[in-house]
Amino acid sequence: MKKVGLFFGSFNPIHIGHLVIAEYMVEFTDIEQIWFVVSPCNPLKKKETLLNEKNRISMVRLAIEYDTRFKASSIEFDLPRPSYTINTLAHLNEKHPKVDFSLILGLDNLATLHKWKNYEQLLENYKLYIYPRVYGNTAPIALANHPSVVITEAPIVELSSTFIRKAVSEGKKIKHMVPPQVGDYIKEMNFYKKLEE
Repeated sequence: MKKVGLFFGSFNPIHIGHLVIAEYMVEFTDIEQIWFVVSPCNPLKKKETLLNEKNRISMVRLAIEYDTRFKASSIEFDLPRPSYTINTLAHLNEKHPKVDFSLILGLDNLATLHKWKNYEQLLENYKLYIYPRVYGNTAPIALANHPSVVITEAPIVELSSTFIRKAVSEGKKIKHMVPPQVGDYIKEMNFYKKLEE
């Protein structure tokens, strides 16, 4: 069975930090391919700064178009909202029975995993590959020591989509923060120019 790591996110926009984590996972763990699962909406994020999901997946496709280790997934676009990870996984397993799926999460997500819908099922049925974060770098010991949890030493890139959006709105260059084709797309589409306060 092919081992696929699912990297969920808004990717608003995708940036080099995301790609560094993905590359680490396919090169330094037993994951063979990364699927970037673009989340249609996150109830905790401000909607006015969230680009349309089709624009966000277009940027992911542009960022990874020449890398066969990576794939863009719009699986959640057609699922009921809000999207729960456990439901998305059930749908993926049904569609791809010969794929062994695992999750790629930041350490901050591991700390709040107990709040996720059916999190016990996640731990029971899937491997969780955890990457460190600048902030929130502690996780409950019980979860950190769980047999399904793999704490990795992925590089920490202190860069966020929020920072990039703000930089664009202020007319700053983001040339080395996003893949060139993503930067061109943001410029061409005039994204993030006016941000709501």
